[in-house]
Amino acid sequence: MDLNLSPWTLTLLSAAMAMTVAWLIFFSGAAVLKRTTAHSKAAAAVTQAARKPASVLLPLLALQFVLRGAPDDLAHIGSVRQATTILLIASITWLLMRMARGFGQAIVLSHSIDVSDNLTARRIQTQTQVVTRLAVGGIGLIGFSLALMTIPDVRQIGTSLLASAGVVGIAAGLAARPVLGNLMAGLQIAFSQPFRLDDVVIVEGEWGRIEEINSTYVVVKIWDERRLIVPLQWWVEHPFQNWTRNSANILGTVFLWVDYRMPLQPLRDAMQALCEKSPLWDQRVCLIQVTDFSEKAMQLRCLISSADSGKAWDLRCLIREELMKVMQNDYPDYLPRVRAEIDNPPPTTAHANINDTLRQPPSPQQRSPTPEHEQAPPAV
Repeated sequence: MDLNLSPWTLTLLSAAMAMTVAWLIFFSGAAVLKRTTAHSKAAAAVTQAARKPASVLLPLLALQFVLRGAPDDLAHIGSVRQATTILLIASITWLLMRMARGFGQAIVLSHSIDVSDNLTARRIQTQTQVVTRLAVGGIGLIGFSLALMTIPDVRQIGTSLLASAGVVGIAAGLAARPVLGNLMAGLQIAFSQPFRLDDVVIVEGEWGRIEEINSTYVVVKIWDERRLIVPLQWWVEHPFQNWTRNSANILGTVFLWVDYRMPLQPLRDAMQALCEKSPLWDQRVCLIQVTDFSEKAMQLRCLISSADSGKAWDLRCLIREELMKVMQNDYPDYLPRVRAEIDNPPPTTAHANINDTLRQPPSPQQRSPTPEHEQAPPAV
């Protein structure tokens, strides 16, 4: 039966049938993969990440096969082929980017940090996130370049600009120096591991945890819920403190000033009892030492250990409060006090002579030579 259809109509019908078959294959394969990967979170993450790009890629592949088999003399067939080629490259790029993210997510899921000893997991997660972002960026750049290369006009423009590529390259290098610096810093951080996700760091005088590592900056979550944004290049050029570089264990200190008469053993016993009752103490270090003297009091350092810096802070506050209560209740006289000693100076010779003079009655020679005190002349 001759339907006398035009070449474009036949091409469109063939394309519709091929795309329908491709969709049926996709849904069947997706159902099989979902069932086979249900037992593995990592495999399920990769499959779920590739699901949407694959639903677009398979029909585009079928459409591309149909268009390549169509007659070359069809009107605008070249433009349609070029457009579908660009869409196909875009879908392949999308699929590869999603699969890279899916692999990264699978590695993250297989190395959870919700455990007490999560040093290895945090190291792997940090490397995975940095490498995944770099891979996604590289795939996107390559896909965009391949899509541009399919356009003849763009290739001609590139050929005409080839003579000035040296100058353009130098200018682009100078302009992109911060970007390239962050890129190299990201690679260095990913493999040298100066810090990892969830590490406790001191940056610019701020205490916080590494919350996120991007391709250009790091997000530090400060203890009071603020966020500190630090460029990647800063980390390789400036010193910073990492409190969880090898382990999260840490020592905490509490300083007390007490009077010299204060006995130390009651304080040691009280702090030992506090540490043994508190779940914040990791049972490693609990001691009191005299670390300094002054003209008024002596300084005591209470040294305690905890599993991480957060517990150490809470335990230090607890030790301060409880030891202060012990001193206030049992030893209030031994709190720091100011001493002053005033001695009465011995009397000097001049003062003694004056006092003796005041105590003796006045002699006649000491009386005032007034007329009433003069004796009358003897009678002749």
